[in-house]
Amino acid sequence: MKALDTNILVYAEMKNAPQHTRALEVLQGLAQGPAAWAIPWPCIYEMLRVITHPRAFRVPIAPETALQDVKAILASPSLILLSETPLHVEILEQVVLQAGAKGNLMHDAHIVALCLEHGATELITADRDFARFRGLRITNPF
Repeated sequence: MKALDTNILVYAEMKNAPQHTRALEVLQGLAQGPAAWAIPWPCIYEMLRVITHPRAFRVPIAPETALQDVKAILASPSLILLSETPLHVEILEQVVLQAGAKGNLMHDAHIVALCLEHGATELITADRDFARFRGLRITNPF
């Protein structure tokens, strides 16, 4: 199962981003396809934080529009939203210790742990920091 990281969601949303067209293709391909795919819940919140932030983009997305767009993504019948299970703390511990994660990398460790908990095998992201974690194939679509 493939999972999407925040940056793909952000680029798919922001039409003025240079990566917009490719990110939108990736998102639509998964959302309209028959295969199960995933988004970790923290990535949804991070996307909303970034696309509505006036310092992140010259013209941020209005919260109402951002929420409507998230609802449209969540309507994909093949989407699985990833959240913590009772095994989370054990998996998170393994991920953090294996990668030596600390500071800002704890957020990435959280994403990896959620993916592993739910059986995702691939994370689609432009963030090179994920290469330090084991257990997931990291794919940069750009």
